[in-house]
Amino acid sequence: MDIRKVACIGAGYVGGPSMSCLAYKCPDVTVTVIDISPERVAAWNSDDLPLYEPGLLEVVKAARGRNLFFSTDAQKHLAEADLIFVCVNTPTKLTGVGAGKAATFGFWEAAARLIAASCQGCGPKIVAEKSPVPVKTAQAMSRVLSGCQDGVKTRFEVISNPEFMSAGTAIQDCLNPDRVLIGGRETPEGQAAVESLARLYRRWVPSERVLGMGLWSSELAKLAANAFLAQRVSSINAISALCEETGADVQQVSHAIGTDSRISPRFLAAGCGFGGPALQKHVLNLVYICESLGLTQVAEYWQQVVDMNDWIKSRFVRRVINSMFNTIRGKRIAVLGFAYKANTTDTRDTAAIDVCRGLLLDGAALSVYDPKVDPEQIHLDMCLPRGSLEQPRRQHTTVSLATVDVARSAYDACRGAHGLCLVTDWPEFR
Repeated sequence: MDIRKVACIGAGYVGGPSMSCLAYKCPDVTVTVIDISPERVAAWNSDDLPLYEPGLLEVVKAARGRNLFFSTDAQKHLAEADLIFVCVNTPTKLTGVGAGKAATFGFWEAAARLIAASCQGCGPKIVAEKSPVPVKTAQAMSRVLSGCQDGVKTRFEVISNPEFMSAGTAIQDCLNPDRVLIGGRETPEGQAAVESLARLYRRWVPSERVLGMGLWSSELAKLAANAFLAQRVSSINAISALCEETGADVQQVSHAIGTDSRISPRFLAAGCGFGGPALQKHVLNLVYICESLGLTQVAEYWQQVVDMNDWIKSRFVRRVINSMFNTIRGKRIAVLGFAYKANTTDTRDTAAIDVCRGLLLDGAALSVYDPKVDPEQIHLDMCLPRGSLEQPRRQHTTVSLATVDVARSAYDACRGAHGLCLVTDWPEFR
């Protein structure tokens, strides 16, 4: 199939940047990003984008209005598309079987039903999973697509094309990826769909980096990659605790480890634990899959990665309290950084939430500063239930906004503080 029109469901952290880069690199292909939120679409059509990524605004400006469009009109653009990317969230279940580990597919099922309804009687279409999903999601999506049409049915070929973007480097990751995975069925139709998408990527990605594989292998590879990254972070943080007790310097130890060509220095920076929308969620998805398949020892192994991360965050809070004569009640503590990592506005599952709440529960007053995160978002994350298309609803113990001040600069946050916690390694804090 010669792909001339692309549609993407979801204008969030995955759909927005990845489709912007696709349009930027393929100027003869029309790319339309669809979202149910008029406010989000309006933001993408302005210079005040709904998320921050270095280089994103420049890429959007170069392609928007030429071959990159943002719209709420799903039916029109899905019907016209040759290729449809699905970039919606699969939040973790909060109740029922697999609660806290398994993914829920409400958004995915809704997207599949929308595609089926919009494309009734159209020509053949490729549907690509872009957001990370548990293994065999493509099978479920195929069943929904084929079962939701009456009369003349559209032929859908579902493939897997997981994103490997990292917040803060998403544009560079899209424009110069380590690899592009495309998984399809081992059938002529499946392989033809894989090749159609591969031809798009080969316009700017070297052929040896565009990897075709089986559908289930591609889905599992994304979960496994994030599990390995989370494992590295938990491992270096465990070594950091040992260094603190023995007088060793974790930065020197990390450097020594990272110079080994078999290991490399990536993801070996000790801190107060990993966060973000992917790592913990995907490790727990992997744990649930292993438990469901009776692989108890494998499930327990990966569960320890998450348990270690939780322990590291708790230990960080305990060390702050212990360093201030075992009491922080009534004391003012500056917290520098709230995003889960530098160069992003993403606060989903950031370690800062657990650190701040731990300090607040012990009676501290906080002055928080982050260069990019909106102050309202900080208050929402700290004090209120959160819920949207991009992140699952999760409850927090109520804390008083009177004890949380959001500062306008790092100097304002630190002025008059009894202690300082460096949570996110923004360059301006170095």
